[in-house]
Amino acid sequence: MLARIGFPQPWLSLLLFITWQLLSDGISGGSVVLGLILAWAIPRITYGFWPEPPGFVNAWRMPVYLAIVLWDIVLASFSVAKLILSPRKPRPAFICYPLQLEHPLAISILASTISLTPGTVSADVSDDQKLLLIHALDAEDNQAVIDSIHNRYEKPLMEMFK
Repeated sequence: MLARIGFPQPWLSLLLFITWQLLSDGISGGSVVLGLILAWAIPRITYGFWPEPPGFVNAWRMPVYLAIVLWDIVLASFSVAKLILSPRKPRPAFICYPLQLEHPLAISILASTISLTPGTVSADVSDDQKLLLIHALDAEDNQAVIDSIHNRYEKPLMEMFK
């Protein structure tokens, strides 16, 4: 319905409108009108750049996934700080992670999650989107890193994007 009256990305329009209202100096008639114009115009102008809509099936699992990622970021921050302050040398490694995800957005979310977690960085995705090159600051066992990423991040993403 909203796409027929000119809102091709209704959630983006809503987010833009709310963001505009938060950034403006109070809510007034002018800020509401300009917010509605921007919420209508920006998605219409950028519509050609948007890929197909994400294939979320179980989007309700996203808050749980985000909570796990935030918790892992906090724990990894302490682990990296402990590693830096200790006399032990880190064991850096490049790890080729075999991807089971197929949706490009899911792969991007996984790569971003890995890069957000201190101590790991997603370095590259293969051309066939089957391998993700990851740099780990301290990896004693490559298979343990692969298993951890698969169980903590990729499995939930696979459930969200099937």
